Amino acid sequence: MVPTTRASFLLAQRLVVCSVAGLATLCSPAAFADNEPRASAASAPDPTELAAMPLEALMQVTVSTASRFDQSVTDAPAAVVVLTAEDISQFGWRTLADALASLPGLYVTNDRSYEYLGSRGFQRPGDYNSRFLLLIDGMRTNDGVFGQAPIGTDFPLDMDLVKRIEHVPGPGSSMYGANALFGVINVITKTGSDLAGAEAAVAVGSFGEKKARASYGWHGAHGADILVSATSYGRSGQDLYYPAFDTPEQNNGVANRLDYDRAQDFLGKAAYGDFRLTFIYGNRTKGVPDAPYGAVFNAPFSVTDTRSYLDLSYQHLLSEGVTLASQVYWGRYDYRMPSVYGPQPYVVNVDGSHALWYGADVHATLSSIDKHRIVIGTDFARDARLNQYNYNVDPYSQMLDDHHSGNRAGVYIEDEIRLPANFTLNAGLRYDQQTASGGTWSPRIGLVYKLTPRDTFKLLYGQAYRAPNAYEMYYAAGGADGQLSNPSLKAEHIATTELVYERAVSAMARATLSLFQYNARELIATTQDPSGLFIFRNVNRATARGAELAYEQQMAGTRVRASYSYQIAHDSTTGAALQNSPRHLAKANVAVPFFANALISGIEVQCTSTRLAAVGETGGFCLANLTLSSRRLVRGADLSFSIYNLTDKRYADPVGPGFTQETVAQQSRTFLFKAVYGF
Repeated sequence: MVPTTRASFLLAQRLVVCSVAGLATLCSPAAFADNEPRASAASAPDPTELAAMPLEALMQVTVSTASRFDQSVTDAPAAVVVLTAEDISQFGWRTLADALASLPGLYVTNDRSYEYLGSRGFQRPGDYNSRFLLLIDGMRTNDGVFGQAPIGTDFPLDMDLVKRIEHVPGPGSSMYGANALFGVINVITKTGSDLAGAEAAVAVGSFGEKKARASYGWHGAHGADILVSATSYGRSGQDLYYPAFDTPEQNNGVANRLDYDRAQDFLGKAAYGDFRLTFIYGNRTKGVPDAPYGAVFNAPFSVTDTRSYLDLSYQHLLSEGVTLASQVYWGRYDYRMPSVYGPQPYVVNVDGSHALWYGADVHATLSSIDKHRIVIGTDFARDARLNQYNYNVDPYSQMLDDHHSGNRAGVYIEDEIRLPANFTLNAGLRYDQQTASGGTWSPRIGLVYKLTPRDTFKLLYGQAYRAPNAYEMYYAAGGADGQLSNPSLKAEHIATTELVYERAVSAMARATLSLFQYNARELIATTQDPSGLFIFRNVNRATARGAELAYEQQMAGTRVRASYSYQIAHDSTTGAALQNSPRHLAKANVAVPFFANALISGIEVQCTSTRLAAVGETGGFCLANLTLSSRRLVRGADLSFSIYNLTDKRYADPVGPGFTQETVAQQSRTFLFKAVYGF
């Protein structure tokens, strides 16, 4: 277990908070003119240029995820945060998890198989991110078997192809239905016009890390646009020591050559006129070194995730003030995990699943009614296959062969109403009917008040739900770490209240303060049956309350983002603190140009306080990452060099049920060199 580093965390926390306060004093309020006209949504700049903007203009950048129509971040009924391609490049983010970990209130854990996302004190180890809705260009990616939102190397897109990321914290079921308990994440990809030709990228790093990408983009008349890209990634990993397995029979606790990672991704996009077609494919195989679920330590163990998505969308202006948007999509997810179990003679066991779904969404946006902007729509999805299997190879023995299917259908409406005295009311309501959970209503209401052109208040209330997935309801397999099915599971529900204050501190600085309270009921958790087998049950009610302070500033080419989160999450019945719930999060991202902008230094610091594991606790820690990048050293090339975990901090994350150890040690210091060349 990693020792507590409370003193170092508190010091770093104070430094971040003091830095935020100090930077605020550098900006003169007089630099912001109260009578300056607001930028309209139509004149909002391209997201690729966000890094070079004054933050006054940044506050008027449009986002579409919060309400399914374009609105400025200040008008959105949430504390929306946007990350850009420039952020991804300057801070060397290799995965979606790296990017999300920089956001206020979010934190990421890793059990050496998958990466898990937590928000505002909620993150159950091993939940596969099923309480977040992950979209790619507005297309749902969560599968029906696990409800998984992939954010690590299993995310099927190269981060070089991400144009921006919109994070909408809080309940999103009023617009999107199931899974959007703690937030909606929309990853918006680049187009052919963003590349405008061929591009190649290579990267090499520590522990045998290698990546190569080839992309081509083209843009023509009448909105014609094509982008194709293929990426191959590999990492041999390192030998890892686990004290829980430190016996001569188990290689003295050292897992040899089992931390490898391999992935292949493909993106193809085509657009013409009002139509857009997207195909995404990703295949990832990750070695599992920590022998979970009673597997033989230091024996072959891996997990393979294969994802495919196809999306055809159409958007057309029917008449002045009436826009119709429709989407037809198809998705497939295959999971396979071979492992070795003892005692001798050893048995090779294969666990897996197959999910196949398709659906459609149609909605209209009406802005022709004075002081109203209305979205009304319906969607339907068919989970054609929700299959799970488990078998021993030799001698062959079928342990699980489960086949299910299901339907999801919903209708929704949202109205943004401009009221007198600078008030805006955003009200939404959705009704879902789902095979696994029956009927559910999801309301949301947000009152936005612009006290001055600089000061905006938002009072938000919403409800969201998550239907139990096929894994939680139907998975049943024997063995010492086996699991029982529970088809009677009910949906989880959450109700949230939040007060947001946004202030343009100056023409080039913005601060946001959020006060929130979450009340969750019928939370699905892994419990242990009297037989000793695991089973999912609706057993928990939980409450979280806290505050988030975020600050952004740009001055003389330097960009700063910093945040501090204070959150208390506990079981509403027992009063006990939740596992893997840090009370404090402090973060800072600073990008500084040198040598007449020839070199940019991007430094990132993230501090996390002590968290509870199933037994005991993990110590607090601070991590620092450094990326140096340049677009001028070689003509036509972007070069970067990154150091992750700069101080080589030793720390650990709590892990879910089925692991012999309560925590898993995380990655030591690593290096990465990357070159991107455009032809």
